[in-house]
Amino acid sequence: MGKKVTVIGAGSVGATVAYTLSVMGIADEIVMIDINESKVLGEALDIRQGLPFYSTSSVYAGGYAEAENSDIVVITSGMARKPGQSRLDLAQANVDIIKSIADKIVPVCPDATYVIVSNPVDVLTYVFLKHTGLPEERVIGSGTVLDTARLRARISEYYSVNQKNVHAYVLGEHGDSSFVPWSLANISNVPVETFKDALQTKDTYPEFVMEEVEEYMRKSGARVIQRKGATFYAVAMSVCHICKCIYANAGTA
Repeated sequence: MGKKVTVIGAGSVGATVAYTLSVMGIADEIVMIDINESKVLGEALDIRQGLPFYSTSSVYAGGYAEAENSDIVVITSGMARKPGQSRLDLAQANVDIIKSIADKIVPVCPDATYVIVSNPVDVLTYVFLKHTGLPEERVIGSGTVLDTARLRARISEYYSVNQKNVHAYVLGEHGDSSFVPWSLANISNVPVETFKDALQTKDTYPEFVMEEVEEYMRKSGARVIQRKGATFYAVAMSVCHICKCIYANAGTA
């Protein structure tokens, strides 16, 4: 049986998740579900018409019944964050939405692994887990994966190094209370704060300021929203990384 992923929500994040899953070849079959049937049909058609160049075999819009036998269900539905809003401002409206979705999708996919992306993601992941009664290991919030990517991106900019060589993490809430365990942060096993000293070069680099990097990590999402209205590329890539890891853990990557 091929790898099947259902994406619930065909807004900017959901559609980009489905697109990125296709381009990365993570799933053989992708089902897209949204309350706006016209929108989801258009998004699925747009992606499907590019599939001859990639390995994904099928992307289509459907209802909850079509999600049956999905290995992973990604939930992106909910009110989007607007300029000036915090993630927590969305809490009550999105709690109601995710409960409604849970009641429809879990009976169809009782054995799937659920990846919650909608904000506030930590609150909604907890609500989804308690509302459904699913095992904890099968309900995953996208959490601080995106924050970690933003952190690594900023560190790589300081020293003009490949982001793949940066190893650092953000823990805690996906929000303003997140934190960085700097003792774990390194570039190719060299601690971040001493990396400049280890470089045998005449090039000059700015002073590494941990507080600035943390501020960048926490506020960059709001900056993107202020400038272009929404964030979706980075979060979609982060979610697809989670899906890839789930399949790898299952031995099907």
